[in-house]
Amino acid sequence: MRLLVVEDEQRLARALQRGLAAEGFAVDLAHDGVSGLDLARHGDYDAMILDVMLPGLSGYRVVRQLRAEEQWLPVLMLSAKDGEYDQADGLDCGADDYLTKPFSYVVLLARLRALLRRGAPSRPTVLVVGDIELDPAARSVTRSGEPVVLTAREYALLEYLMRRPDRVVSKIELLDHVWDAAADTAPNVVEVYIGYLRRKLGRDRLETVRGAGYRLAHVSPAAGVSPVSPVAGVSPVAGGSPVAGVSPLGGGAPLGGGSP
Repeated sequence: MRLLVVEDEQRLARALQRGLAAEGFAVDLAHDGVSGLDLARHGDYDAMILDVMLPGLSGYRVVRQLRAEEQWLPVLMLSAKDGEYDQADGLDCGADDYLTKPFSYVVLLARLRALLRRGAPSRPTVLVVGDIELDPAARSVTRSGEPVVLTAREYALLEYLMRRPDRVVSKIELLDHVWDAAADTAPNVVEVYIGYLRRKLGRDRLETVRGAGYRLAHVSPAAGVSPVSPVAGVSPVAGGSPVAGVSPLGGGAPLGGGSP
């Protein structure tokens, strides 16, 4: 999933980008209201985290403009203003949720996930392609009923493909939606992670369409490939990703309370 973070405190913005990327999200940053509004209008985002006090345009004006244009991108608003009327103003202008600074990263992540669930009612609770099942709420994957251990980035790649079964997805599209736009990624990073998924799910699940991209195919359990069991002792978010419930930004300390 792809997120837009609009926050003028650059240290906080980078901390959010690192933490959310570790959870498997692709994250773009903007540091003022004008560029944030432009990205929200033209980018393909699943949700936006929006600060209230921004240069150029306030967060209130950004979300009002989006709603006036009938753009219903889910918005989680951040603000140091913690009065009840401030929170009411944020929600009344079109934000879907409001979180005051300083805040807990764990709480922000939980609210963001709830927002994504509410913001996409048409999405199935559990994605199923052949014998592979992915539960977005639990962030778990099974193959033929057996759990499959994935890193955060492998999970994000698989989820994107499972939402587009039997469709050819180009490498450029995967880079845009699974990796950060500004990330310094190696040219072959998509091929590398496709290889990781093939080793865990079976080579016949992920087809390479030469010159076009990749396709996740429906393969029945009767295809004769035995399920891949999880590797003992390896976390589903191995490779630097945070363990559920533990802040990747250090000790659960509140964020957004200090100067950049």
